[in-house]
Amino acid sequence: MAKRITYRRVYEETTPEDGKRVLVDRVWPRGMRKADAHLDEWLRDVAPSTDLRRWYGHEPSRFAEFRRRYLSELKDAGHQQAAEQLRNLAAHDRLTLLTATKDVDHSQAAVLAEWLTGTRR
Repeated sequence: MAKRITYRRVYEETTPEDGKRVLVDRVWPRGMRKADAHLDEWLRDVAPSTDLRRWYGHEPSRFAEFRRRYLSELKDAGHQQAAEQLRNLAAHDRLTLLTATKDVDHSQAAVLAEWLTGTRR
């Protein structure tokens, strides 16, 4: 399954290798029209909480702690249904996790890809 889950920016061109395209941000990407996103799903409830997102502020020096807190959040009731839906998508199709974040390697999409595959990048 590790080869079937990728992540990247929602602003990038779609490719035939994308499989299911799932936006994993809580807020809609700036300047992106819904029709241009070519999404199969928008799972905003799998995204980090607003408080965690604001605390993190996409500071790479905070990524390890962000990752730890976010993985903990994925276990709570507010995230469980969306997390399970994401796992089901990953089990049946290629999956591309999309985010508006500029530094995708330090994003919730990267954490989710790791979480879904059981690998650490």
